[in-house]
Amino acid sequence: MSLPRTLGELRHSPFSEERLRIRQVKDELRDNLMAKLRAGGSIFAGIVGYDDTVVPQIVNAILSRHNFILLGLRGQAKSRILRALTTLLDPQTPYIAGCEIHDSPYSPICLRCREQIAKQGDDTAIAYLTPDHRYVEKLATPDVTIADLIGDIDPIKAARGGHELSSELTVHYGLLPRANRGIFAINELPDLAGKIQVGLFNIMQEGDVQIKGYPVRLPLDVALVFSANPEDYTARGKIITPLKDRIGSEIRTHYPATVEEGLAITAQEAWTQRDRYKLNVPKYVREVIERIAFAAREDKKIDKRSGVSQRLPISCMENVISNAERRAIRSNEKVVVPRIGDVYAAMPAITGKLELEYEGEMKGADHVGRELIRTAVAKTYDDYFNGVNMQQIVQWFDLGGEVQLADAAGAAEVLQSLHHIQGLMEKLVKVGVGPKDSSELQVSAAEFVLEGLHAHKRIGRNEERVFSAGEKPTKHTEKPFEREEPPYRPRRSFN
Repeated sequence: MSLPRTLGELRHSPFSEERLRIRQVKDELRDNLMAKLRAGGSIFAGIVGYDDTVVPQIVNAILSRHNFILLGLRGQAKSRILRALTTLLDPQTPYIAGCEIHDSPYSPICLRCREQIAKQGDDTAIAYLTPDHRYVEKLATPDVTIADLIGDIDPIKAARGGHELSSELTVHYGLLPRANRGIFAINELPDLAGKIQVGLFNIMQEGDVQIKGYPVRLPLDVALVFSANPEDYTARGKIITPLKDRIGSEIRTHYPATVEEGLAITAQEAWTQRDRYKLNVPKYVREVIERIAFAAREDKKIDKRSGVSQRLPISCMENVISNAERRAIRSNEKVVVPRIGDVYAAMPAITGKLELEYEGEMKGADHVGRELIRTAVAKTYDDYFNGVNMQQIVQWFDLGGEVQLADAAGAAEVLQSLHHIQGLMEKLVKVGVGPKDSSELQVSAAEFVLEGLHAHKRIGRNEERVFSAGEKPTKHTEKPFEREEPPYRPRRSFN
């Protein structure tokens, strides 16, 4: 069915005058959300791990017709959630064609549209907005002005049109009026200067804005949503108290609660569909990558107030696959199978995501990154090999055995040397790898076993990735000779 293109056609269409005149954006969001709740299923597609925590609070805020703010550390999908609100808007929304603030055909608020309808009547042209066109987003920065958000008087418009400066026809509208009949989102709200935050008071409480002190009143229909990092309240700025008071709901986001939720997010977001080569990322490699972020969030050497973004495992996964892809290209392999060595090669994707405390800075980002990988490998290894007797493998190294697993070495190059390690290959069944699997998969699984033993300090490994016997603790640990300090005595003074 073709959409009405004039006001006359619109009056005889499903876009009834009563519905468009009374129903505001928050009512529209509420109605469409209620329809989704009745239908069942996911409210926001692609949002993982918030079904029992954040999403119910957002649902309550929308049903309450609230403006709301999402508070959370970096990499917690705040912006994605705000953008997903467009799925609760109608697929088509009519407005008066050419209007900068997308005026309703039945109740226009700007002078230009009222004059146009008075002159053209039912022949007034109608255009349509899609949900994406009804979402306006602004990143708050200290240099944002009231003119950017609300608007300003344009002298050029006044000169060209022969209008007085106080005329409404001379207004250049800011982002907020241009979001009329839609959703206006401000990211990192505390970065907005306090005097600019004051400019949001009227629109949130009274539903109107005033421009440049002239008596221009615009009763806008806007749903306002915000995002902020809680640390920004003290680090760079703050949300002024009167504005916080006007925000209906404050909703806190969080990082994935389980490794499984993290795996689902990384699988959804990471770029893994590479051309020409078949990709097989073993589950234990994905778990090691995910546990790096979990370990980092608990590490005392990393600033918890800054947080560890979920972008860390996403970027790390992409780098791990790329390193494995590079090896496959050089070695002429048909299947790209990442190894634990590729995780160490992905260090640039890890260190840049960490804000270190003083102790971490003293040790260095690379050292902290390697410790995190080692911790992640140890925990993942325990999931697969807890209680499995590895003494035969450890003994082979204790008797002088060595093997090198360079991350650039092809599978065929190192598989034969791995077969020499007594008891190693039969243990691979614990990760679902057998002798009939590809050499790339066997090498990856065998390296995981060796890296797990190294993480638990049962065997050694140097920077050239040569695995050998580990250092055994002695029965009596010798301490270096230390001279006993004499007890402190105050120095006597002789006068």
